[in-house]
Amino acid sequence: MSGATSAAAVAAPRLRHRLVAEFLGTAALLCAVIGSGVMAERLAGGNTAIALLANTLATVFALYVLIETLGPVSGAHFNPLVTLVVASKMPSAHSGQAQVALFFIAAQLAGAVAGAWLAHAMFDMSVFQFSAKLRSGWGQWLAEAVATAGLILVILRAPPGKAAALVACYIGAAYWFTASTSFANPAAVLGRMLSDSFAGIAPASAAGFVIAEAAGAVAGVLLSRALGPIPTDAPH
Repeated sequence: MSGATSAAAVAAPRLRHRLVAEFLGTAALLCAVIGSGVMAERLAGGNTAIALLANTLATVFALYVLIETLGPVSGAHFNPLVTLVVASKMPSAHSGQAQVALFFIAAQLAGAVAGAWLAHAMFDMSVFQFSAKLRSGWGQWLAEAVATAGLILVILRAPPGKAAALVACYIGAAYWFTASTSFANPAAVLGRMLSDSFAGIAPASAAGFVIAEAAGAVAGVLLSRALGPIPTDAPH
């Protein structure tokens, strides 16, 4: 066996591991978001603020655990826009990066669907459904752009070893300071579109959210560049 063939054989399982991590991580994240929304709505007695607080806390805790656990395997993107931003920062000569990014995105979207269905199954709901919750208008779209810009900025500027805590904290805060409750993730839009629950979004509203998120991701990259390189001697 040649050296090149041996290297390819070693690299192939590694890519599979990364894809499994992205699938599982996105599925678990959507399961946490949707499942906690269902549980919160059932227990909150009609108090939307309490339901949102419970939904937020479950999402924050799950996100932190998932990033810490799966980050060493795949980078814990769980988000097509994060994958695209990471891919855009790779050297242009990096072999197969575009293909890997497409595989990542496919795994994330499949995971989002699986996570939504799993949440429904656990709560004895109809597995296959669509949300009827309309979320549209300039305020909602601006909120999604702001939420996503902030998420990308946090990811790009996080000091080594701090990303999990910073991302989880940011998303938790953005649940409350944005009008959209901070989806900030096209995979999350897909999963939540397939759930007629507290966390859902109607299919008619999905395109506007994804476009706003894409614009926000670009803004986040530009903001990071405007701040210059992260100082290597910055206190961590």
